[in-house]
Amino acid sequence: MRVDRRGFVAAAGIAGGLALAIPREASARGKPAPRVAPPTAPRLPGSGLRIDPREFGARADGRTKDTAAIQQALDRCAVLGGGEVVLSGGTFLTGAIRIGSSTTLSLAQDALLRGSDDLADYPVTQVRWEGRWIPGYIGLVSAQGARDVRLVGKGRIVASRAIRGRVAASGLRHPALLEFVDVQRLAVAGLTTEQNDMWSIHPVYCEDVLFEGLVVHGGADGIDVDSCRRVAIARCTFDTADDCISLKSGRGLEGHALARPTEDVAIADCTFTDRRWACIGIGSETSGGIRRVSVDRCRFLSAYTFSIYIKSRPGRGAFIEDIAMRDLEVGSAGDGFLRLNFLDSGKQDPFPVPGDEGIPQVRRLSFERVRVADVPTLVQATSIHPAKPVEGFVLRAITGAAERGIFLANMRDVVLESVAVTVRSGAALSTANVTGRGLAGAAALEPTPAPPPVAPDPVPYRLGMTGTPN
Repeated sequence: MRVDRRGFVAAAGIAGGLALAIPREASARGKPAPRVAPPTAPRLPGSGLRIDPREFGARADGRTKDTAAIQQALDRCAVLGGGEVVLSGGTFLTGAIRIGSSTTLSLAQDALLRGSDDLADYPVTQVRWEGRWIPGYIGLVSAQGARDVRLVGKGRIVASRAIRGRVAASGLRHPALLEFVDVQRLAVAGLTTEQNDMWSIHPVYCEDVLFEGLVVHGGADGIDVDSCRRVAIARCTFDTADDCISLKSGRGLEGHALARPTEDVAIADCTFTDRRWACIGIGSETSGGIRRVSVDRCRFLSAYTFSIYIKSRPGRGAFIEDIAMRDLEVGSAGDGFLRLNFLDSGKQDPFPVPGDEGIPQVRRLSFERVRVADVPTLVQATSIHPAKPVEGFVLRAITGAAERGIFLANMRDVVLESVAVTVRSGAALSTANVTGRGLAGAAALEPTPAPPPVAPDPVPYRLGMTGTPN
Protein backbone atom coordinates (compact mmCIF):
# COMPACT_ATOMS: atom_id res chain seq x y z
CA MET A 1 0.00 0.00 0.00
CA ARG A 2 1.70 3.14 -1.20
CA VAL A 3 1.05 6.24 0.90
CA ASP A 4 2.43 9.22 -1.03
CA ARG A 5 1.78 12.91 -0.30
CA ARG A 6 -1.36 13.17 -2.43
CA GLY A 7 -2.77 9.85 -1.25
CA PHE A 8 -1.89 10.68 2.35
CA VAL A 9 -3.90 13.90 2.38
CA ALA A 10 -6.79 12.44 0.39
CA ALA A 11 -7.00 9.38 2.61
CA ALA A 12 -7.21 11.56 5.67
CA GLY A 13 -10.00 13.61 4.11
CA ILE A 14 -8.21 16.79 5.03
CA ALA A 15 -7.91 18.62 1.74
CA GLY A 16 -10.46 21.14 2.95
CA GLY A 17 -13.22 18.82 4.17
CA LEU A 18 -11.82 18.45 7.66
CA ALA A 19 -10.76 22.03 8.25
CA LEU A 20 -11.97 22.88 11.72
CA ALA A 21 -14.50 25.70 11.59
CA ILE A 22 -15.79 26.98 14.91
CA PRO A 23 -19.10 28.83 14.43
CA ARG A 24 -18.83 32.61 14.75
CA GLU A 25 -20.93 32.54 17.92
CA ALA A 26 -18.29 30.35 19.57
CA SER A 27 -15.26 32.17 18.22
CA ALA A 28 -13.36 34.41 20.58
CA ARG A 29 -14.09 38.10 19.91
CA GLY A 30 -14.78 37.52 16.23
CA LYS A 31 -11.35 36.13 15.40
CA PRO A 32 -11.14 33.90 12.30
CA ALA A 33 -12.12 30.31 12.97
CA PRO A 34 -9.09 28.11 13.69
CA ARG A 35 -8.22 25.32 11.29
CA VAL A 36 -6.75 21.89 11.85
CA ALA A 37 -3.33 21.74 10.21
CA PRO A 38 -2.99 18.63 7.99
CA PRO A 39 -0.13 16.14 8.47
CA THR A 40 2.80 15.79 6.10
CA ALA A 41 3.28 12.37 4.46
CA PRO A 42 6.33 10.17 5.07
CA ARG A 43 9.09 10.62 2.50
CA LEU A 44 9.64 7.36 0.66
CA PRO A 45 13.19 6.31 -0.26
CA GLY A 46 13.85 5.76 -3.95
CA SER A 47 16.15 2.77 -3.51
CA GLY A 48 13.48 0.12 -4.14
CA LEU A 49 15.06 -2.02 -1.39
CA ARG A 50 12.77 -4.86 -0.25
CA ILE A 51 13.78 -7.44 2.34
CA ASP A 52 12.09 -10.67 3.39
CA PRO A 53 13.01 -11.63 7.01
CA ARG A 54 13.38 -15.20 5.80
CA GLU A 55 16.72 -14.02 4.40
CA PHE A 56 17.82 -13.71 8.05
CA GLY A 57 16.32 -17.00 9.17
CA ALA A 58 12.65 -16.24 9.91
CA ARG A 59 10.50 -19.39 9.89
CA ALA A 60 6.98 -17.85 9.93
CA ASP A 61 5.65 -21.08 11.45
CA GLY A 62 3.92 -19.54 14.48
CA ARG A 63 6.14 -21.52 16.90
CA THR A 64 9.70 -20.31 16.33
CA LYS A 65 10.44 -16.80 17.55
CA ASP A 66 11.35 -14.67 14.54
CA THR A 67 12.26 -11.57 16.58
CA ALA A 68 15.95 -11.46 15.66
CA ALA A 69 15.35 -12.08 11.95
CA ILE A 70 12.66 -9.39 11.66
CA GLN A 71 14.80 -6.91 13.60
CA GLN A 72 17.83 -7.60 11.40
CA ALA A 73 15.73 -6.93 8.29
CA LEU A 74 14.38 -3.67 9.74
CA ASP A 75 17.84 -2.51 10.85
CA ARG A 76 19.36 -3.30 7.46
CA CYS A 77 16.70 -1.19 5.74
CA ALA A 78 17.42 1.72 8.04
CA VAL A 79 21.21 1.67 7.67
CA LEU A 80 20.97 1.38 3.89
CA GLY A 81 18.94 4.58 3.68
CA GLY A 82 15.49 3.08 3.86
CA GLY A 83 13.33 0.47 2.22
CA GLU A 84 10.59 -2.06 2.88
CA VAL A 85 10.46 -5.19 5.02
CA VAL A 86 7.72 -7.50 3.75
CA LEU A 87 6.03 -10.16 5.86
CA SER A 88 4.01 -12.69 3.88
CA GLY A 89 2.80 -16.27 3.84
CA GLY A 90 2.74 -17.26 7.50
CA THR A 91 2.57 -16.46 11.20
CA PHE A 92 5.56 -14.53 12.51
CA LEU A 93 5.92 -15.04 16.27
CA THR A 94 7.92 -12.20 17.75
CA GLY A 95 8.91 -10.22 20.78
CA ALA A 96 9.21 -6.45 20.59
CA ILE A 97 10.54 -5.09 17.28
CA ARG A 98 11.58 -1.54 16.39
CA ILE A 99 11.16 0.27 13.05
CA GLY A 100 13.90 2.72 12.03
CA SER A 101 13.83 5.82 9.89
CA SER A 102 12.79 5.71 6.23
CA THR A 103 11.53 2.17 6.73
CA THR A 104 8.24 0.49 5.83
CA LEU A 105 7.02 -2.66 7.55
CA SER A 106 4.46 -4.23 5.21
CA LEU A 107 2.17 -7.15 6.09
CA ALA A 108 0.61 -9.03 3.20
CA GLN A 109 -2.97 -10.24 3.56
CA ASP A 110 -1.74 -13.76 4.38
CA ALA A 111 0.67 -12.54 7.09
CA LEU A 112 0.06 -12.58 10.83
CA LEU A 113 2.45 -10.90 13.27
CA ARG A 114 1.81 -12.44 16.70
CA GLY A 115 3.22 -11.21 20.00
CA SER A 116 5.22 -13.46 22.27
CA ASP A 117 3.68 -14.69 25.55
CA ASP A 118 6.95 -13.99 27.41
CA LEU A 119 7.29 -10.52 28.96
CA ALA A 120 11.06 -10.97 28.86
CA ASP A 121 10.75 -10.47 25.08
CA TYR A 122 9.67 -6.84 25.62
CA PRO A 123 12.49 -4.55 26.85
CA VAL A 124 11.79 -2.30 29.84
CA THR A 125 12.16 1.37 29.06
CA GLN A 126 10.48 4.67 29.91
CA VAL A 127 6.86 4.61 28.74
CA ARG A 128 4.04 7.09 29.15
CA TRP A 129 1.16 5.63 31.08
CA GLU A 130 -1.94 7.60 32.03
CA GLY A 131 -0.09 10.86 31.58
CA ARG A 132 3.22 10.14 33.35
CA TRP A 133 6.58 8.72 32.27
CA ILE A 134 7.29 5.52 34.19
CA PRO A 135 9.21 2.26 33.66
CA GLY A 136 7.33 -0.23 31.53
CA TYR A 137 7.48 -2.75 28.73
CA ILE A 138 7.79 -1.26 25.25
CA GLY A 139 5.11 -2.01 22.67
CA LEU A 140 5.15 -5.06 20.41
CA VAL A 141 5.89 -2.88 17.35
CA SER A 142 7.55 0.43 18.10
CA ALA A 143 9.57 3.30 16.71
CA GLN A 144 11.39 5.97 18.68
CA GLY A 145 13.15 9.08 17.45
CA ALA A 146 12.56 7.93 13.86
CA ARG A 147 11.51 9.80 10.73
CA ASP A 148 9.40 8.64 7.77
CA VAL A 149 7.97 5.43 9.19
CA ARG A 150 5.24 3.34 7.57
CA LEU A 151 3.37 0.29 8.89
CA VAL A 152 0.96 -0.87 6.18
CA GLY A 153 -0.76 -3.78 4.47
CA LYS A 154 -3.78 -6.03 4.76
CA GLY A 155 -2.32 -8.38 7.35
CA ARG A 156 -2.98 -8.72 11.08
CA ILE A 157 -1.02 -7.79 14.20
CA VAL A 158 -2.21 -9.76 17.24
CA ALA A 159 -1.09 -9.45 20.87
CA SER A 160 -0.48 -12.32 23.24
CA ARG A 161 -3.60 -13.31 25.16
CA ALA A 162 -1.35 -14.67 27.91
CA ILE A 163 -0.42 -11.13 29.00
CA ARG A 164 -3.41 -10.09 31.08
CA GLY A 165 -4.19 -6.74 32.65
CA ARG A 166 -2.55 -3.37 32.05
CA VAL A 167 0.11 -3.42 34.76
CA ALA A 168 2.28 -6.37 35.82
CA ALA A 169 2.60 -7.50 39.43
CA SER A 170 6.01 -5.79 39.39
CA GLY A 171 4.33 -2.45 38.73
CA LEU A 172 5.62 -2.26 35.16
CA ARG A 173 3.14 -1.20 32.51
CA HIS A 174 2.32 -3.97 30.06
CA PRO A 175 3.20 -3.63 26.35
CA ALA A 176 0.99 -1.64 24.03
CA LEU A 177 0.46 -3.26 20.64
CA LEU A 178 1.86 -0.39 18.53
CA GLU A 179 3.83 2.38 20.24
CA PHE A 180 5.53 5.35 18.59
CA VAL A 181 7.57 7.92 20.51
CA ASP A 182 8.96 11.11 18.93
CA VAL A 183 8.29 9.95 15.37
CA GLN A 184 7.92 12.49 12.59
CA ARG A 185 5.90 11.57 9.49
CA LEU A 186 4.21 8.31 10.39
CA ALA A 187 1.59 6.35 8.44
CA VAL A 188 -0.26 3.26 9.71
CA ALA A 189 -2.76 2.00 7.16
CA GLY A 190 -4.90 -0.96 6.12
CA LEU A 191 -4.10 -3.34 8.98
CA THR A 192 -6.27 -5.28 11.41
CA THR A 193 -5.10 -5.21 15.03
CA GLU A 194 -6.14 -7.35 18.00
CA GLN A 195 -4.91 -6.33 21.44
CA ASN A 196 -5.25 -7.80 24.93
CA ASP A 197 -6.12 -5.75 28.06
CA MET A 198 -3.66 -2.94 27.31
CA TRP A 199 -3.92 0.01 24.89
CA SER A 200 -3.76 -0.88 21.21
CA ILE A 201 -2.06 2.06 19.45
CA HIS A 202 -0.15 4.75 21.33
CA PRO A 203 1.66 7.62 19.59
CA VAL A 204 3.52 9.98 21.98
CA TYR A 205 5.31 13.22 21.00
CA CYS A 206 4.69 12.38 17.33
CA GLU A 207 4.10 14.85 14.50
CA ASP A 208 2.46 14.36 11.09
CA VAL A 209 0.61 11.11 11.67
CA LEU A 210 -2.00 9.22 9.63
CA PHE A 211 -4.05 6.25 10.82
CA GLU A 212 -6.17 5.17 7.86
CA GLY A 213 -8.38 2.18 7.07
CA LEU A 214 -7.56 0.27 10.25
CA VAL A 215 -9.78 -2.33 11.94
CA VAL A 216 -9.01 -2.09 15.66
CA HIS A 217 -10.15 -4.77 18.12
CA GLY A 218 -9.04 -4.46 21.72
CA GLY A 219 -9.69 -5.09 25.39
CA ALA A 220 -8.81 -1.49 26.25
CA ASP A 221 -8.35 1.80 24.35
CA GLY A 222 -8.06 1.78 20.56
CA ILE A 223 -5.88 4.80 19.65
CA ASP A 224 -4.44 7.01 22.40
CA VAL A 225 -3.10 10.22 20.85
CA ASP A 226 -0.71 11.54 23.51
CA SER A 227 0.94 14.97 23.15
CA CYS A 228 1.01 14.76 19.35
CA ARG A 229 0.63 17.31 16.55
CA ARG A 230 -1.07 17.05 13.18
CA VAL A 231 -2.81 13.69 13.42
CA ALA A 232 -5.44 12.34 11.02
CA ILE A 233 -7.58 9.28 11.83
CA ALA A 234 -9.67 8.36 8.80
CA ARG A 235 -11.99 5.52 7.81
CA CYS A 236 -11.12 3.30 10.76
CA THR A 237 -13.42 0.79 12.46
CA PHE A 238 -13.18 0.31 16.22
CA ASP A 239 -14.50 -2.39 18.53
CA THR A 240 -12.90 -1.82 21.92
CA ALA A 241 -13.56 -2.40 25.60
CA ASP A 242 -12.52 1.14 26.56
CA ASP A 243 -12.32 4.46 24.67
CA CYS A 244 -12.12 3.86 20.93
CA ILE A 245 -10.08 7.06 20.57
CA SER A 246 -8.63 9.00 23.48
CA LEU A 247 -6.76 12.32 23.32
CA LYS A 248 -4.27 13.00 26.12
CA SER A 249 -1.38 15.37 26.97
CA GLY A 250 0.09 14.48 30.36
CA ARG A 251 -0.98 14.63 33.99
CA GLY A 252 -0.14 16.92 36.91
CA LEU A 253 2.94 19.07 37.29
CA GLU A 254 5.02 16.75 35.09
CA GLY A 255 2.69 17.19 32.11
CA HIS A 256 2.25 20.87 32.90
CA ALA A 257 6.03 21.47 33.00
CA LEU A 258 6.65 19.52 29.78
CA ALA A 259 3.81 21.50 28.11
CA ARG A 260 3.43 19.19 25.10
CA PRO A 261 -0.14 19.69 23.84
CA THR A 262 -2.17 17.43 21.61
CA GLU A 263 -3.24 19.67 18.73
CA ASP A 264 -4.52 19.60 15.17
CA VAL A 265 -6.31 16.25 15.27
CA ALA A 266 -8.79 15.40 12.50
CA ILE A 267 -11.04 12.34 12.89
CA ALA A 268 -13.31 11.46 9.97
CA ASP A 269 -15.51 8.70 8.56
CA CYS A 270 -14.91 6.29 11.44
CA THR A 271 -17.24 3.74 13.04
CA PHE A 272 -17.17 3.16 16.79
CA THR A 273 -18.31 0.32 19.06
CA ASP A 274 -17.32 0.73 22.72
CA ARG A 275 -17.93 -1.85 25.42
CA ARG A 276 -16.61 -0.16 28.55
CA TRP A 277 -16.36 3.65 28.47
CA ALA A 278 -16.78 6.11 25.56
CA CYS A 279 -16.35 6.14 21.80
CA ILE A 280 -14.30 9.34 21.82
CA GLY A 281 -12.69 10.55 25.04
CA ILE A 282 -10.83 13.83 25.41
CA GLY A 283 -8.86 13.72 28.67
CA SER A 284 -8.68 13.29 31.52
CA GLU A 285 -4.90 13.64 31.19
CA THR A 286 -4.89 17.19 29.81
CA SER A 287 -2.03 18.94 31.61
CA GLY A 288 -0.23 19.81 28.36
CA GLY A 289 -3.42 21.13 26.76
CA ILE A 290 -5.65 19.90 23.92
CA ARG A 291 -6.72 22.14 21.04
CA ARG A 292 -7.96 22.21 17.46
CA VAL A 293 -9.79 18.89 17.16
CA SER A 294 -12.37 18.07 14.49
CA VAL A 295 -14.63 15.02 14.25
CA ASP A 296 -16.63 14.64 11.03
CA ARG A 297 -19.02 12.09 9.51
CA CYS A 298 -18.62 9.41 12.15
CA ARG A 299 -21.01 6.66 13.30
CA PHE A 300 -21.25 5.89 17.01
CA LEU A 301 -22.88 2.45 17.08
CA SER A 302 -22.72 1.89 20.83
CA ALA A 303 -21.08 3.26 23.97
CA TYR A 304 -21.05 1.91 27.50
CA THR A 305 -21.36 5.42 29.00
CA PHE A 306 -21.48 8.47 26.69
CA SER A 307 -20.65 8.49 23.00
CA ILE A 308 -18.43 11.55 23.57
CA TYR A 309 -16.85 12.24 26.95
CA ILE A 310 -14.69 15.38 27.46
CA LYS A 311 -13.09 15.37 30.88
CA SER A 312 -10.45 16.76 33.23
CA ARG A 313 -10.23 17.98 36.83
CA PRO A 314 -8.62 20.64 39.05
CA GLY A 315 -4.96 19.76 39.38
CA ARG A 316 -4.51 19.32 35.61
CA GLY A 317 -4.28 22.96 34.53
CA ALA A 318 -3.83 23.94 30.86
CA PHE A 319 -6.74 24.05 28.41
CA ILE A 320 -9.21 22.24 26.16
CA GLU A 321 -10.24 24.45 23.27
CA ASP A 322 -11.47 24.62 19.69
CA ILE A 323 -13.26 21.29 19.47
CA ALA A 324 -15.73 20.90 16.57
CA MET A 325 -17.82 17.80 15.82
CA ARG A 326 -20.20 17.62 12.85
CA ASP A 327 -22.40 15.21 10.93
CA LEU A 328 -22.55 12.45 13.54
CA GLU A 329 -24.89 9.45 13.82
CA VAL A 330 -25.31 8.33 17.42
CA GLY A 331 -26.85 4.95 18.20
CA SER A 332 -27.00 3.06 21.47
CA ALA A 333 -25.36 4.69 24.51
CA GLY A 334 -25.63 3.53 28.11
CA ASP A 335 -25.74 7.06 29.55
CA GLY A 336 -26.15 9.44 26.64
CA PHE A 337 -24.66 11.41 23.77
CA LEU A 338 -22.32 13.95 25.40
CA ARG A 339 -20.81 14.50 28.83
CA LEU A 340 -18.52 17.27 30.06
CA ASN A 341 -16.83 16.69 33.42
CA PHE A 342 -14.08 19.04 34.57
CA LEU A 343 -14.46 18.53 38.33
CA ASP A 344 -13.47 14.97 39.24
CA SER A 345 -12.60 12.84 36.22
CA GLY A 346 -9.58 10.55 36.39
CA LYS A 347 -7.16 9.98 39.24
CA GLN A 348 -5.54 12.93 40.92
CA ASP A 349 -1.81 13.20 40.31
CA PRO A 350 0.63 12.91 43.24
CA PHE A 351 1.88 16.34 42.13
CA PRO A 352 -1.20 18.27 40.95
CA VAL A 353 -1.11 21.80 39.55
CA PRO A 354 -2.30 23.87 42.53
CA GLY A 355 -4.77 26.72 42.90
CA ASP A 356 -6.63 28.48 40.10
CA GLU A 357 -3.83 27.66 37.66
CA GLY A 358 -4.74 24.00 38.09
CA ILE A 359 -8.36 24.51 36.97
CA PRO A 360 -8.53 23.67 33.25
CA GLN A 361 -9.77 26.42 30.92
CA VAL A 362 -12.33 25.12 28.40
CA ARG A 363 -13.29 27.20 25.37
CA ARG A 364 -15.15 26.91 22.08
CA LEU A 365 -16.84 23.53 21.87
CA SER A 366 -19.32 22.98 19.02
CA PHE A 367 -21.54 20.07 17.96
CA GLU A 368 -23.53 20.39 14.74
CA ARG A 369 -25.77 18.20 12.60
CA VAL A 370 -26.03 15.33 15.06
CA ARG A 371 -28.72 12.64 14.84
CA VAL A 372 -29.25 10.66 18.04
CA ALA A 373 -31.22 7.49 18.52
CA ASP A 374 -33.09 6.87 21.76
CA VAL A 375 -30.32 7.90 24.19
CA PRO A 376 -30.90 8.16 27.97
CA THR A 377 -29.54 11.75 28.23
CA LEU A 378 -28.78 14.16 25.42
CA VAL A 379 -26.17 16.34 27.16
CA GLN A 380 -24.86 16.16 30.74
CA ALA A 381 -22.60 19.18 31.29
CA THR A 382 -22.97 20.33 34.89
CA SER A 383 -19.61 19.22 36.34
CA ILE A 384 -17.90 22.49 35.42
CA HIS A 385 -15.93 24.64 37.84
CA PRO A 386 -17.73 27.91 38.66
CA ALA A 387 -14.39 29.73 38.84
CA LYS A 388 -13.68 28.94 35.16
CA PRO A 389 -16.92 28.56 33.21
CA VAL A 390 -16.85 27.06 29.75
CA GLU A 391 -16.53 29.92 27.22
CA GLY A 392 -18.41 29.15 24.02
CA PHE A 393 -20.62 26.07 23.68
CA VAL A 394 -22.70 25.41 20.56
CA LEU A 395 -25.40 22.81 19.85
CA ARG A 396 -26.87 23.26 16.38
CA ALA A 397 -29.12 21.07 14.22
CA ILE A 398 -29.49 18.21 16.71
CA THR A 399 -32.32 15.74 16.00
CA GLY A 400 -33.69 12.47 17.38
CA ALA A 401 -35.03 11.29 20.74
CA ALA A 402 -33.82 11.10 24.33
CA GLU A 403 -35.25 10.12 27.68
CA ARG A 404 -33.79 13.24 29.33
CA GLY A 405 -32.69 16.52 27.80
CA ILE A 406 -29.83 19.01 28.16
CA PHE A 407 -28.25 19.90 31.51
CA LEU A 408 -25.82 22.83 31.53
CA ALA A 409 -24.02 24.67 34.33
CA ASN A 410 -21.35 27.38 34.49
CA MET A 411 -21.16 28.37 30.82
CA ARG A 412 -20.84 31.60 28.87
CA ASP A 413 -21.71 32.37 25.24
CA VAL A 414 -23.88 29.30 24.76
CA VAL A 415 -25.74 28.90 21.45
CA LEU A 416 -28.59 26.39 21.17
CA GLU A 417 -30.06 26.46 17.69
CA SER A 418 -32.37 24.06 15.84
CA VAL A 419 -32.31 21.47 18.61
CA ALA A 420 -35.26 19.24 17.68
CA VAL A 421 -34.92 16.26 20.01
CA THR A 422 -37.99 14.62 21.53
CA VAL A 423 -37.47 14.48 25.31
CA ARG A 424 -39.79 12.08 27.13
CA SER A 425 -39.01 12.86 30.76
CA GLY A 426 -38.54 16.23 32.48
CA ALA A 427 -37.53 19.56 31.02
CA ALA A 428 -35.87 19.69 27.62
CA LEU A 429 -33.31 22.17 28.99
CA SER A 430 -32.10 22.79 32.54
CA THR A 431 -29.43 25.35 33.42
CA ALA A 432 -27.52 26.99 36.27
CA ASN A 433 -25.25 30.02 35.79
CA VAL A 434 -25.46 29.88 31.98
CA THR A 435 -25.68 32.78 29.52
CA GLY A 436 -26.15 32.86 25.77
CA ARG A 437 -28.83 32.32 23.09
CA GLY A 438 -31.56 29.71 22.81
CA LEU A 439 -31.96 29.34 26.58
CA ALA A 440 -35.55 30.59 26.90
CA GLY A 441 -37.80 28.42 29.06
CA ALA A 442 -34.96 26.55 30.75
CA ALA A 443 -35.70 24.93 34.09
CA ALA A 444 -33.48 25.92 37.00
CA LEU A 445 -30.78 23.60 38.32
CA GLU A 446 -29.09 23.78 41.69
CA PRO A 447 -25.74 25.60 41.26
CA THR A 448 -22.71 23.35 40.99
CA PRO A 449 -20.66 23.61 44.20
CA ALA A 450 -16.97 24.36 43.83
CA PRO A 451 -14.73 21.52 44.97
CA PRO A 452 -12.05 22.17 47.60
CA PRO A 453 -9.05 23.97 46.10
CA VAL A 454 -5.94 21.99 45.23
CA ALA A 455 -3.33 23.04 47.77
CA PRO A 456 0.36 23.52 46.89
CA ASP A 457 2.64 20.70 47.92
CA PRO A 458 4.92 21.68 50.83
CA VAL A 459 7.86 20.23 48.87
CA PRO A 460 8.51 22.19 45.63
CA TYR A 461 8.10 20.01 42.57
CA ARG A 462 11.13 19.19 40.43
CA LEU A 463 10.75 17.55 37.04
CA GLY A 464 11.51 13.86 37.44
CA MET A 465 10.04 13.39 40.92
CA THR A 466 8.19 10.09 41.01
CA GLY A 467 5.68 10.25 43.88
CA THR A 468 3.15 7.53 44.43
CA PRO A 469 3.16 4.90 41.66
CA ASN A 470 0.23 4.68 39.29
